[in-house]
Amino acid sequence: MNSLLIIGQTFPEPTTTAAGGRMLQLIEMFISHGYGITFASSASSSEKSFNLDSIGVTTQQIVINDSSFDDFVRQLNPTLVLFDRFITEEQFAWRVTQSCPKALKILDTEDLHFLRKARQQSLKDATDVKNTNFFTETAKREIASILRCDLSLIISEFEMKLLTDTFAVSKEILYYLPFMVTKLPDSSNFPGFEQRANFMTIGNLLHGPNVDSVLYLKKEIWPLIKKQLPQAQLYIYGNYAPKHILELHNQKQGFYIMGWADSVAHVMQKARVCLAPLRFGAGLKGKLLDAMLYGTPGITTSIGAEGMYGDLLTPGVIADTPEAFAELSVAIYRDKIKWQQNAQRGVEIVKARYNGKAIAKDFMTRLDALKINLKLHRQSHFVGQILQHHSLQASKYLSKWIEEKNKV
Repeated sequence: MNSLLIIGQTFPEPTTTAAGGRMLQLIEMFISHGYGITFASSASSSEKSFNLDSIGVTTQQIVINDSSFDDFVRQLNPTLVLFDRFITEEQFAWRVTQSCPKALKILDTEDLHFLRKARQQSLKDATDVKNTNFFTETAKREIASILRCDLSLIISEFEMKLLTDTFAVSKEILYYLPFMVTKLPDSSNFPGFEQRANFMTIGNLLHGPNVDSVLYLKKEIWPLIKKQLPQAQLYIYGNYAPKHILELHNQKQGFYIMGWADSVAHVMQKARVCLAPLRFGAGLKGKLLDAMLYGTPGITTSIGAEGMYGDLLTPGVIADTPEAFAELSVAIYRDKIKWQQNAQRGVEIVKARYNGKAIAKDFMTRLDALKINLKLHRQSHFVGQILQHHSLQASKYLSKWIEEKNKV
């Protein structure tokens, strides 16, 4: 049996984060193709962590800068090792290379962290997003991680293009793997236009882009919507809300901080419109996928829409100023025909772009070919081996020094 070791930055929380949902999709894909899976993390699980044992995944607590991991991975001897974001690759890849040199190493970027951080800095500096400086220290670290791995999973077409065109990363070590939907809800049972009311948004409220979007809604967008729709309410769902977000709750203004949602399907189908005014970020947006899945039109920004819709985008759902965002939100809230067209288009987009079975089949074909030709593949991308060599030496001795220091 093929075996997969996933080294997670955290244990997945699919009901609270898009990253958790993405990780669960990957796990289910590998299970469906016969892989035995071990999920290891140096983080502790939380009450919202998915019960991996319930789907036959073995879990393992591991320690950073500790040689106990060497014994663990050597005994496991996995066919594949998947690193959950570049930080885990930096921490553990050199140990995997040393103990299991034949294991195929895959990096799941989730989204490009350097892209998100660079855009956040542009927003802070009031710089035009078109002039964002991508050539940062984080970019050096993340791209070096990509080059060291045999294959990196990239979640959006925009990020594929950024890596290949701006940073000259070879397409041979990248693989476009978006969200994977394996089962569509029955849209015939969705509540219609008249059965829905109000606005909503959802997302992990520890995540910087989501926090900023809530503040943006509160200060600049919601007052404009409320002026035209005085009876409308806005419900904001998400776990881990910090104090300054909780304090935004205001019943008189129709601005409700609701906390964690037990069922995304339920809260999404109650709302008439989903708002996602993201001013920075990267990757794909789980809230917009959920909106399409449950027939809820979504209004977003250019950054929010990035990589989500391809050529199938419905006009009138993207705006990058508070005034335009409010106008589009009010227009689709009032217009039944436009609302129905948008809801239907969302279902069509999911079918066309996020067909989980087709995506998984193509990916497994690529993976099987890579396993057969791994030696040649590595020789063809020798720069990665050079980086791996230097990283192994540097990380190895730093880690051993930390390990010895911790014993004192």
